[in-house]
Amino acid sequence: MTFSSSMVTYGRGKGIVVGVGMQTEVGKIAGMINNVKETETPLQKRLNSLGKTLGIACLVICTVIFLVGIAYGKNPVDMFMTAVSLAVAAIPEGLAAVSTIVLAIGMQRMAKKNAIVKKLPAVETLGSSSVICSDKTGTLTQNKMTVKKVFYNSKLYNLEVADRTCLLEKLIYANLLCNDTKITEEGELAGDPTETALTAMAFDLGFEQEHILENPREKELPFDSERKLMTTVNKIGEQYVVYTKGGVDELLAKCTAYEAEEGVRSDLEEYKKVIYKANEEMAKCALRVLACAYKVIDRVPTDEEMMNIENDLIFIGMCGMIDPPRIEVKDAVEKCKSAGIKTVMITGDHKITAVAIAKELGILESEEEAITGSDLEKISQEELTKNIRKYSVYARVSPEHKVRIVNAWKSNGEIVAMTGDGVNDAPALKTADIGCAMGKVGTDVAKEAADVILTDDNFATIESAVEEGRRIYDNILKVIQFLLSSNIGEVVVLFLAVMLTPLFANWFGISDISGITPLLAIHILWVNLVTDSLPALALAVDPAEKDIMNRPPRKNTKGIFTGGMIYRVVYQGIMIGILTLLSFVLGLATTKGIADGERIMIAQTMAFIVLAFSELVHVFNVRNNEKSIFKTGILSNKKLLLAIAVSSLLILAILFVPQLREIFSIAVLPKENIFEVIVLIIAPLVIVEILKLLKINTLKGKE
Repeated sequence: MTFSSSMVTYGRGKGIVVGVGMQTEVGKIAGMINNVKETETPLQKRLNSLGKTLGIACLVICTVIFLVGIAYGKNPVDMFMTAVSLAVAAIPEGLAAVSTIVLAIGMQRMAKKNAIVKKLPAVETLGSSSVICSDKTGTLTQNKMTVKKVFYNSKLYNLEVADRTCLLEKLIYANLLCNDTKITEEGELAGDPTETALTAMAFDLGFEQEHILENPREKELPFDSERKLMTTVNKIGEQYVVYTKGGVDELLAKCTAYEAEEGVRSDLEEYKKVIYKANEEMAKCALRVLACAYKVIDRVPTDEEMMNIENDLIFIGMCGMIDPPRIEVKDAVEKCKSAGIKTVMITGDHKITAVAIAKELGILESEEEAITGSDLEKISQEELTKNIRKYSVYARVSPEHKVRIVNAWKSNGEIVAMTGDGVNDAPALKTADIGCAMGKVGTDVAKEAADVILTDDNFATIESAVEEGRRIYDNILKVIQFLLSSNIGEVVVLFLAVMLTPLFANWFGISDISGITPLLAIHILWVNLVTDSLPALALAVDPAEKDIMNRPPRKNTKGIFTGGMIYRVVYQGIMIGILTLLSFVLGLATTKGIADGERIMIAQTMAFIVLAFSELVHVFNVRNNEKSIFKTGILSNKKLLLAIAVSSLLILAILFVPQLREIFSIAVLPKENIFEVIVLIIAPLVIVEILKLLKINTLKGKE
């Protein structure tokens, strides 16, 4: 059968069309792609859940504050404006924009590391990946065949230590002349990887292009998948030599003698034991073995004679070659292990080759961890899902098998990244949480189905992309913690102030209860605008923590609000709220003897300053929840320092520009209150640093 989209490189023939469109094999693959359902990324799921939770909580709190204020006799319009402004402040509406911007920045950073991200959420999904299903050829390996061992004169030699003996020279000539490798003007080898490897071996041993030109090809029998042989007739001096290379079994069936050190010998049947033993040893090393033979004839054969030329050959030897692993992949696999990410090899190659490469790269330890496509056929999807963790290597698999493997991992709650390059990889790329297509050798269909394109076709690029994805997710969590704790602080101060209004009136002797509020609507909105923008954006580009690839991936079932996150957001929000309310109380307590309106304005000014600047100070607390800011480095994020400086200037402008003071109803603070304000501003940093020192800033086991 010839499949649609196949390329015919030589020959001629006729075919009968047995299927078109969706009935073709390519059509079936297209159908598999269309049947894949689009799923939300982990980040999208968590942000959607966060939005619903905040929306409900905000409506309840704002309604309570509004109703309690009305019950205390406050102006309904003022309370409505306060409730609306609080609703705006409580919901971190800037989070969506910040998340989008940080993901876009992540896309740029990944592009510089040879990973082109097609969809923004894919940046974060890579960071959450717990399983990477990788193709072997070109991704884990160099996609460049290299001859490692040669067999001649009854011995197996490593190519590096093989001498250019007479017998080896015959073996080299056979593989160099019975070869379709082209040599470009730049001196590079072009052609089938197997044949270019044989040519490279010859050049490494001192042969040159002139050896090909001096021994021209007169006739040939191209390689045929049924014969598994290729034959050429070359003129060597005044003789004509037939050279044949191909599979060991197929070639030996055409031989009647073999080349030995003492000359040609005819006891081939006995010698085959030596040949097969050497072949088995090379196969155990995952080497692809090609045998070669020759015979001398006295003239150029006719076309009819060429059909039977592959007979009575003299066996010379064998070459064992391998597509070597990429040097950097072993370290990348080890880093993935440290990060709790399982690397799985899925390949169409033979099991023995896949196992050998996987062992060398550290993907598996025992052959029991490998399974073939034929064995997969005997296993139900339920059984595969149950036992999926047993296997690290899948060999001789089909497109349907790849989809089954990905679905089995996903059914176990894992976030799966899948690499591939061919049309047949497209369904699995589409099914996986994150599909990574090869940029160099990948087909257009694979690239279209994928979320990420690896421009260097390298597994190590995936590892660095995972690290970048984790950094981005960590920073988004920092932004969420910062925004929510700050916004909760605003809710707490207003909620407590409204509930305690009668007490404040009694304590401080204020007759007009309707004017007792620590923050005006315009104050809340301005603080929200200044602190939710530049500092949050700068926090989103925080550098990665050093141990980012030494911790397990976040579980797919975990939301943003883990126990530790809830704990920090709540206590830090309450801390900011109480400090702000305390500044308001101090303002009322230290200004007795002046008019109520002026007292309240001074107290509101203190609350405004403390709330605004304490949130800017608090941004340093969320950069690392365990280590002190003095260990992580205050200067390690210069963009954050710049953002805080700009935000501080915007707040100071309200305090020092008379026209803005009038608009925002801001008073000039008495000198005796300035020290109190400064202490309350830096208090969040001191409190959280103490809690970090006491190791109670996190809830271990609930993160």
